[in-house]
Amino acid sequence: MTSSKTLIRGARLLGGDPVDVLIGGGTVEAVGPGLDPAGAAVVEAEGLVLLPGLVDLHTHLREPGREDSETVLTGTRAAAAGGYTAVHAMANTFPVADTAGVVEQVWRLGKESGYCDVQPVGAVTVGLEGKQLAELGAMADSAAHVRVFSDDGKCVDDAVIMRRALEYVKAFDGVVAQHAQEPRLTAGAQMNEGTVSGELGLTGWPAVAEESVIARDVLLAAHVGSRVHICHLSTAGSVEIVRWAKSKGWAVTAEVTPHHLLLTDELVRSYNPVYKVNPPLRTEADVMALREALADGTIDCVATDHAPHPYEDKDCEWAAAAMGMIGLETALSVVQHTMVDTGLLDWAGVADRMSARPAAIGRLSGHGRPVAPGEPANLVLVDPAYRGVVNPAEMASRSRNTPYAGRELPGRVVATFLRGRATVMDGKLA
Repeated sequence: MTSSKTLIRGARLLGGDPVDVLIGGGTVEAVGPGLDPAGAAVVEAEGLVLLPGLVDLHTHLREPGREDSETVLTGTRAAAAGGYTAVHAMANTFPVADTAGVVEQVWRLGKESGYCDVQPVGAVTVGLEGKQLAELGAMADSAAHVRVFSDDGKCVDDAVIMRRALEYVKAFDGVVAQHAQEPRLTAGAQMNEGTVSGELGLTGWPAVAEESVIARDVLLAAHVGSRVHICHLSTAGSVEIVRWAKSKGWAVTAEVTPHHLLLTDELVRSYNPVYKVNPPLRTEADVMALREALADGTIDCVATDHAPHPYEDKDCEWAAAAMGMIGLETALSVVQHTMVDTGLLDWAGVADRMSARPAAIGRLSGHGRPVAPGEPANLVLVDPAYRGVVNPAEMASRSRNTPYAGRELPGRVVATFLRGRATVMDGKLA
């Protein structure tokens, strides 16, 4: 599009009645029926749902250090294709994002890519080793303006270190995002501990390994008066702990991944390493509890935990395979399938859980805002009637380790706008 203005005509804003939306100068200029398209490029959006641009709290972009899996450029292209206008890049890179220099490098690479905003997540401890606090203040004061800190991939299992981190980030309204995994309870674990692990003879990963860390950390956060965020919550027991903590008024938030809303440990019977993930796929009962918790707000948001790996790290025997799945390009479809099409959430609820709340948790300004005059034009147009089979070869990510290959999913991102500029149009990257 060459026009300085764009008119989105006839879109169903948050799934409601059709309206026109006029975009100009990077912001929404007007919202209403029958807007004048004079001088504007027109996007016909009849039957399409218009949402604020999606925000991911949990993305692995792998750069620096593992560019064979993903780069900031390829990862943000995948994000735009999935309807995202901002992602939080996790710190487990090589070198680890535990200094102001590394987080600024990732932030600047995001600026250069231009497909979506990249907000770096800083490591909690030096080298993710859990022994010494990283440069939290320096990262917060850097150009990247870091507000989320996580050793994701590893748990901050030392209670003293966790308490100190919570105390430190409180000074600048930061949040510690915990990968809840008690390492001694998961040594050598290959999948969820339960009936299937027993039948397959694979070392089990008990739910209590997650739940015990969450219980400790919500108590620590309450004691300190700081914010804690629970990454990729995966069990019914974890839901109850978070629900209890919220009933106390404590500053606790939580996320769930799309794959934990849909897939179960029964899939591990195939021994296909694409289903090997951390935390592991759980039971059908856990999946149902997670859906209900996302619907009632106990779980605040959906986060992809997009974890790309090169072919050789997944095309091997189960025990040797890397843990993780890609998810940026399929997240919205999975949420439509599990939450919208089942009646658990409407599209306004999707906007809340996939845009407004993650932006608020990450203290990310300019995203997660309502589609209203004067607001940044970070938007996504979705065709909810579309049905298509997931083809990894068509994905923008550098990696192909999607658990949905060959599966039919609903919904398609038709267009994504970053501050009024189309990064995706007609379902294709701009």
